[in-house]
Amino acid sequence: MSDTITIFCKNNNRYAEVPVGSSLIDIFQLVGAPLSYTPMNAQVNNKTEGLTYRCWHSKDVEFIDYTKSSGLRTYVRSLCHILSKAVYEVLPNAMMYLEHPISKGYYCVIHNGKTLNQETIDQIKVKMQEIIDADLPFIHRSIRTPDATVLFRERGLEDKARLIETAGMPYTSYFELDGHINYFYGCLTPSTRYVNLFDLVPYENGILLRVPQRDNPLELEEVIPQPKMFEAYKEHLTLQRTVGIDNVGDLNHAIENGHTRETIMVSEAMQEKQVAHIAVKIARGYQNGVRIVLISGPSSSGKTTFSKRLGIQLITNLIHPVSISLDDYFLDREDTPRDENGEYDFESLYALDLPYFNSDLKKLLNGEEIDLPSFNFETGCRQYKGKKLRLQENSILIVEGIHALNPELTAFIEDSYKYRVYVSALTSISLDDHNWIPTTDNRLLRRIVRDYRFRGYSAQETISRWPSVRRGEDKWIFPYQENADAMFNSAMLYELAALRKFAEPILSEVRQTDPSNAEAYRLLRFLRYFSYIHESDLPGTSLLREFLGGGTFKY
Repeated sequence: MSDTITIFCKNNNRYAEVPVGSSLIDIFQLVGAPLSYTPMNAQVNNKTEGLTYRCWHSKDVEFIDYTKSSGLRTYVRSLCHILSKAVYEVLPNAMMYLEHPISKGYYCVIHNGKTLNQETIDQIKVKMQEIIDADLPFIHRSIRTPDATVLFRERGLEDKARLIETAGMPYTSYFELDGHINYFYGCLTPSTRYVNLFDLVPYENGILLRVPQRDNPLELEEVIPQPKMFEAYKEHLTLQRTVGIDNVGDLNHAIENGHTRETIMVSEAMQEKQVAHIAVKIARGYQNGVRIVLISGPSSSGKTTFSKRLGIQLITNLIHPVSISLDDYFLDREDTPRDENGEYDFESLYALDLPYFNSDLKKLLNGEEIDLPSFNFETGCRQYKGKKLRLQENSILIVEGIHALNPELTAFIEDSYKYRVYVSALTSISLDDHNWIPTTDNRLLRRIVRDYRFRGYSAQETISRWPSVRRGEDKWIFPYQENADAMFNSAMLYELAALRKFAEPILSEVRQTDPSNAEAYRLLRFLRYFSYIHESDLPGTSLLREFLGGGTFKY
């Protein structure tokens, strides 16, 4: 029997013979350390593994650094474990909640019975640096779930115990850091020295955990004030605590105890209340000259359903809504600008026929009739179906699209005529107190289901396209979100439980040999935490119907 195995390193297309049982750290050195930055994890046969993972058979390996989403997640998880231990050592009786990303960092709340002051924050920060300098290992352990449940409860980690006992997995993995245990649903770095840059600063009523820039891990992200986004999160967190659903374990308990419909009704009512409130504010603005509502948001945020529900609420305020979609003003495919890789850049503002759109906009606002175009995504060409559009005396124009808040789109219209709404799936429910659910995962799962059911795209096609979509959002959408007059959170407490039944078979079609498998496999593992909710419990007007189908609205 050979005492070596063959590793193919995708980073430099090199084969290497390594000893059987070599760790990924060892292999990284043996294949020539082919990265500009320190690796955070690796994809082994297109599945993400921690760097302490040992290879007993020949494998394909691709090392991942901080500049990739998977590497960033590993870094941040490791940093959060360090923060958790530091808080415990400085404030042994405190409860820490890692709530959500905001302002290019991660918002944390520490309940200690008194206001968190700068001195205490500095003490926690010093302790974190001491832990990092000590180069302590993150020890991965795996035990039977009933034993893990007992262990977590003994340590006062009820949120984690409830999560794992409702997820139905026979074994549970957790991480130990110098005697301090924590639970994460992905891998960590081998030791604390890999986490070499961070900061901790006061933010609202808590602290902001700052992390390095994605493109330049040697510099921290700039803190970008997002007060409107913060308030949107805060509103939904208050709702969750009112109904007693803070984490996924709470949601699973509600489902298992027969409270599914109640949970759905509360979530839907909360959204409709938001829509109605925004409609009332628009109606007041209408009395002062507002004539155009601009609705923007990232991919799969639910802009279309929101605009339809807003239209209904505007009618109840005696205003006649007239809607147009920016998607219908795309340039013909052959005229679409290309990105740095030579691919069509559909996320660019200049993928729209701006002169034509502004010409129609001027005509509408002047009371003229237009021939409304329609874009055929199959042929990549504009077409006309005989639809005419004109504003009535009591009309307001609703413009929906990812670029709606970009000032350049409607530069010729005075701000006093506009009302801006930003729509995003701000996922406020968390797996547990230290594991938030990224809004991008929520939106990606929505898009995977919609693309498969209604646009003929496979999961691997949607996943492979997602990084480009995200880059476009960073460039063209997110810089303008705080310009909004109102923010609408389209995420619902229950939705990932409802998406699970649809997403799982689609994700399962991704082959292990496909590069998208690492992301598909991660999402499949993530969905296993949720109990199922059947789509028949969803109302026809639910925003989720935009992605699942079977709803009241036509898309």
